[in-house]
Amino acid sequence: MRTHKKPDWAVVEIIRLKALMPDTGCRTLADLFNRRFATLRVSVGKTWVSYTLQQHHHAVVLKRKELKNKAPYQVTPFRYWGMDLTGVTDQQGKTHTVLGICEHHSRKALCLSGLRAKASVTLVRAICSAIELYGKPRIIRTDNEAVFTSRTFRWALTLLGIKHQCTDLGCPWQNGRIERLFGTLKKHIRQVLIAHGDELTQRLAEFQFWYNAIRPHQNLKGQTPDEIWHGKAIPQAKNWNYVEFWNGVLQGFYARE
Repeated sequence: MRTHKKPDWAVVEIIRLKALMPDTGCRTLADLFNRRFATLRVSVGKTWVSYTLQQHHHAVVLKRKELKNKAPYQVTPFRYWGMDLTGVTDQQGKTHTVLGICEHHSRKALCLSGLRAKASVTLVRAICSAIELYGKPRIIRTDNEAVFTSRTFRWALTLLGIKHQCTDLGCPWQNGRIERLFGTLKKHIRQVLIAHGDELTQRLAEFQFWYNAIRPHQNLKGQTPDEIWHGKAIPQAKNWNYVEFWNGVLQGFYARE
């Protein structure tokens, strides 16, 4: 049975998806493509995806380089928050749920804490605590996990006067700020041992301080999230204190005013 030739844009999209998610297999890429373009009645199979990627391997490499070097879009300060959940496993093999909230303009980690219960009301309480400290955003962006699409969560945001944006299914890059925060967290926290939940709480607080106040961000032109948040330039201080946490896993310099 002859199959119709796929349109050129389908090849371009598969190349883009692989560049965005290099560790994703052909079957998953095919499923993502078919879900997103079902209304166009264009579908692909894992075999076609595999063949296409083999034929366009160099194009994938170039696209990935282009995406990594692409300057992120500018957003209005204090308007957008990204929110998501991840997991951290301790020495006993128990996985603790971690909530993260990130302000899009400054990349500041507004919340990074372990949750005792993965429930909508717990997330709403965390949002209210963040609002008390940092003010209210206009928009909160999440993925489509059930806890974020529940009636309780959506109703609470409506009551607070906050618009809820959900990313498309299978498109984590659409909430890239918080995904980048979690990526940095996991890269470093894998290098230390977490004995229990109380120790994780301390580790997360240290990481949040380091991420916001110590670590310069490439996409912030070498500034820290705290400097962008407060509208300050890079300090012109003569004295800088060396700071380290987690036995040197987290390190950097802090200006002494």
